This record gives sequence, structure tokens and C-alpha cells, in this order.
Amino acid sequence: MSVSTTKTFLPAFLKTLGILFLYIFLGLFLDSVNVAESYQDLQWLANLIMLVIFSITLFKVNPRIREQMIYAVLIAIAGEYGFSLGMGMYTYRLENIPHYIPMGHALVYAGVLYFTKTAYAKNNVKLLEKVFTVLVIVYTTAFLILKNDVFGFVLSALMLYFLRKRPRERLFYLTMFLAVAYLEIIGTSYECWWWPTTAWNKISFLPSANPPSGISFFYFGLDLGCLYFYKKRHKIAWSRMKNVRKIRQIKGVVAN
Repeated sequence: MSVSTTKTFLPAFLKTLGILFLYIFLGLFLDSVNVAESYQDLQWLANLIMLVIFSITLFKVNPRIREQMIYAVLIAIAGEYGFSLGMGMYTYRLENIPHYIPMGHALVYAGVLYFTKTAYAKNNVKLLEKVFTVLVIVYTTAFLILKNDVFGFVLSALMLYFLRKRPRERLFYLTMFLAVAYLEIIGTSYECWWWPTTAWNKISFLPSANPPSGISFFYFGLDLGCLYFYKKRHKIAWSRMKNVRKIRQIKGVVAN
């Protein structure tokens, strides 16, 4: 992945989210039920390939994103064991936590972050926000109507509500929603994991699709956790960056 300097959509997409989506499609195929039943269990190979890809990506990204990716892995490990094995929120094919999953979360985080930093995304923030918001609404409404996905609809509504007051993070989370939606559709189609028919398999008034549409809501925790640990380790640099932002905002107000 790299920050594309192009000002058109397709190259910006292909060099960031396009690479990520290809990894997801091919990597999850190795852990699919069809491969396991037709050939043999290749989850070990998916783990190995993910380790190689993750290591290469970690080497290529800048130091700040490298550090945040490591935090993302640690947070994802805790989240996976808590939500899947602890709460039964979803279940993996072998009823374990595949080793490639936490590293995969970090790659999704990096891929989305790099897309939002491309020249195209920076020059078309408002347009992308409008288009992605429409896609989110259409997607989650379709799941509600066609699959009775109340759980996913509620999560999507909560995400859109919180983003109303978070303009700086809005494009990141909208992009994350679409990336996670793609990830979940591929993963559940391959039967790498499955979601129960109600939220946490316990809350009957929140029926859920497999997958629920708005599950990217929980990536708020991943992102906020990464930022929290990064700020704690780099207090001076973070304070300096906030001051620079304030100065830019003041200059912008004065100029207008």
C-alpha cells in the first residue's frame, strides 16, 4: 500500500483499498469451507501468508502508521477473544481465533487510512462523504428490509449519528464501513465465520443478518484505542500537532 499522489479515483483506490480487497478475497478463500472439504484445512497457510504480508506492509509504512498497526493487532487480539470466544458474538469455522485475523484488522485499518490520505481523497472529501453515506444508507436499509437485520441497522444508525459531530474522522469511518462490509460478505460467504440470528445470540429484539450490516461500528474502538496509545507514547509531538491545527483553523477563519 502507498499514498497515491494521483488526483483521480481509480489509481487511488487500486493502490490502497484495491490491494486490501484482493488480499481479503484470496486470503479468506484459503480458510473457506469449500477448500477444507475439497482439499484440506489450509488455515495454517492463510496464517503464514498473512504473517508475510503483514511483515512486508509493516516494513513499508511510515513509523507512525507502523506503531498504530502494532496497537491495532494487540487491540484486535483482546477484542476477538472477548467478543467471539467470551461473548459468542460470532463464531469462526474451527471455533478458534485464526492467527491471521488480528493482523488482518491492522491491514484493514492501514488500507483505509492510506486511502483517506491519497491526493484524490483529500481533494474530494465532501463528494466522497456524500457518496459513501448514500452507499451506507442503501446497504444497511437493504439488509434491514431483505434480511430483517435490525442489529446491523441500529449499529449503522449509531455510527452515522456519532459522525455528525466528527467531521475530521467522517471520511475515515465511512470508508471503514464499506471496507468492513466487503470483508464480512466475503468471510461469511466463504463460511470462514458466521453470525447468529440475534445480537450476541441472546438479544431477541435485535435480529441479525449473517453478517450484520453495521458491524464496522466496533471499529470505533479499534481506531480510538490506536490513537489513545499513540498519544500516550508521543505526548509532546501530539500536543505540537494540535497547536498547528488550531493555528491553521484560526488562519482559515481570518481568511474567510
